Amino acid sequence: MTDDRVVVALDVGGTGMKCAVVRPDGVVVRAERHPTDAARGPAAVVGTILDVAEGLADKARADGLTPIAVGIAVPGVVDEARGVAVWSANVGFRDVPVRDLAVARLGLPTALGHDVRAGGLAEARLGAGRGSGHVLFVAIGTGIAAAHVVDGMAVVGAHGAAGEIGHILVRPDGPRCGCGRPGCLEAVASAAAIGRRYAELAGQSADAAVTAAEVAEPPVTAAEVAQRAATGEPLAGQVWREAIDALADGLASGQALFDVATIVLGGGLAQAGDWLLTPLRAAMRDRMTFHREPQLVAAALGDEAGCLGAALLALDAVGVRDHQEKR
Repeated sequence: MTDDRVVVALDVGGTGMKCAVVRPDGVVVRAERHPTDAARGPAAVVGTILDVAEGLADKARADGLTPIAVGIAVPGVVDEARGVAVWSANVGFRDVPVRDLAVARLGLPTALGHDVRAGGLAEARLGAGRGSGHVLFVAIGTGIAAAHVVDGMAVVGAHGAAGEIGHILVRPDGPRCGCGRPGCLEAVASAAAIGRRYAELAGQSADAAVTAAEVAEPPVTAAEVAQRAATGEPLAGQVWREAIDALADGLASGQALFDVATIVLGGGLAQAGDWLLTPLRAAMRDRMTFHREPQLVAAALGDEAGCLGAALLALDAVGVRDHQEKR
């Protein structure tokens, strides 16, 4: 007998929304992308979220499918129990009851989740951490955040703020973090921090392998730093090694706390592939004493992880949990 049940899933970012209609086995039957246009204000963003979700549900019905729930993942501080987007700098949310608004508009059970935890959930059940049981998903981009997933369920924390691994102190005398404290992992080893560090040293060093014109340009990206390090540029190599060492310190602390089987690295920095994973595995191994060394792998789902995770949250909300076994 064909299962016509589907869920509507949205992963909302500051720039765009990744949206999909997803079957219980985790297969995407329709995918769309829409601009968030966060500059319009939170009320307009909520309106777009509801419009897109309703449109996807209508399209699913037109295709002979039956939407049974909605899952929405947003950045910032999320009260998942109440379904409230408490705060988000990227989207401008302040205590927005997203879940209740979606239920009122679509008439479907709705789950609201945090974007990184949703991505971690998807990677743990459907992606690179599948079958591990205990997974730490670490997203390394403009910032650094994590999701601890145990037996297919993401740990939220007492205040909904679990997973802020980017704010582990790794360099007490390091650069000041956006949170206000110096030396956080995010301030040293995020993609944004790597680009800033390279630009800073390039501007200070007369021996750096860059021209004056390059110094005057905007900071290079972390991916460019990795590429330059791979070609043997000394300055890029120094910056890359500093970032690897800081990441290893932060992840070793995470392993001491969580004792996971697998650490999955996602976000823009993970696209460096073996240039990141090989030295990071070695640095992690050097830091292990009595702790068991986790498997360190790159994320498998790319930028679809958050949307798939939102779908999993929706399926969980209505008690459907066969997706991770069948996909």
